Amino acid sequence: MSFLACLTVGGVSVVWDAADDWQNDLVREVTIQIRPAEGIDMLREIDKAVALTQEFPGVETVRALSDDETRALLQPWLGDGLELESLPVPRLIQITVDDPEALDLSQLRAALEQEVIGASLDDHSIWTSRLSAMAGAVVLGGFAIMALVLGSMVLSVVFATQSAMAGNKDVVSVLHFVGAEDSFIAREFQRHFLVLGLKGGISGGAIASLAFLMLDLFTRRGSGQAGSDQLSALFGTVSVSLPGYLGVIAVVFLVAVLTALTSGLAVKAHLKRVD
Repeated sequence: MSFLACLTVGGVSVVWDAADDWQNDLVREVTIQIRPAEGIDMLREIDKAVALTQEFPGVETVRALSDDETRALLQPWLGDGLELESLPVPRLIQITVDDPEALDLSQLRAALEQEVIGASLDDHSIWTSRLSAMAGAVVLGGFAIMALVLGSMVLSVVFATQSAMAGNKDVVSVLHFVGAEDSFIAREFQRHFLVLGLKGGISGGAIASLAFLMLDLFTRRGSGQAGSDQLSALFGTVSVSLPGYLGVIAVVFLVAVLTALTSGLAVKAHLKRVD
């Protein structure tokens, strides 16, 4: 159970870090699209858009995509040898944002629509909101899985405690009837199950950490292979960050504490029934 819980923490950490990197990349890149229109000098409109954008604070670089880059973008759909002059292909201008807070996107959008014919600004806000929603859903799903795993662990500890008490029924009965308090008997079981829970938690956390390291090594060494490249495209280097490993340590101690508390409560409930 500790291993599964730690895997969940590591998986959530990887996805959360990847989504955060995606959001940062989207926030720091804005695209201007200039649609072709009859009688419009496209190169002149591109130059106007570049010059206008460079005047805004927070903008680091402004670069219009060349004809070769535009052909490369369209090649998967339209094939080689495209003549851009004969097609109504929008031209793209890539903006790299230095300080997202300093750049007024609404003012830039209004200025472009007013000064540049056929221009529109795409700040990737739709993608950013979807990524935020996806990351939040993954985190909530991870917490739900954690709750299920820990709940299953609690039930397992209850059954294990009952089995241990059944195996030591005579000893428990003697201690109970000679005057030993329920708290004393419960503490003995708690101490025993705390050690077991700590051993199990450390073992599961260590195996999960080893799995994370092996996955990181696989994605780094498997560069150029289809599966590894797809993982890297989605999550970058698939490695668990420091908060993920801290979460693993927290799960280890949580498992040990839950095991001890659950066993103590189960013993006390059993002794009350005996009384």
